[in-house]
Amino acid sequence: MALVTAGTVVLDCAEPERLAVIYAELLGARQTEASANRIEIRAADGVRMAFRRDASATPPSRPRTENLLQAHLDFVAADLDAAERRVVALGGRPVEAGNTPGPYEERGFCDPAGHSFTLRRGTPPTAPEQG
Repeated sequence: MALVTAGTVVLDCAEPERLAVIYAELLGARQTEASANRIEIRAADGVRMAFRRDASATPPSRPRTENLLQAHLDFVAADLDAAERRVVALGGRPVEAGNTPGPYEERGFCDPAGHSFTLRRGTPPTAPEQG
């Protein structure tokens, strides 16, 4: 039996409202909780993320080595080109130019607060059965 269960991935940032909108759109999620300093979203597949206000949050400096990675997120997309266009339209920026073709193709990005994430080619998992 597991000692703990997965909770919520929480990203500290200066503008939680902005990040909540971006990640909600990318994940097809809906807002489940909100306060002055925290917004939580939940996707249909059960993934939960929260964005906590921290006016002194220091963005990770990826790809530079100082203050490198505080967290890294991986997302799966069937159509990497469409996903990349949407990420950029929502304010994300590419951080790795090298695309590796094939079944493990991935592309690196940072959200507007500097958190890094990767889009990987693949088929998104189906939502778990409810019941």
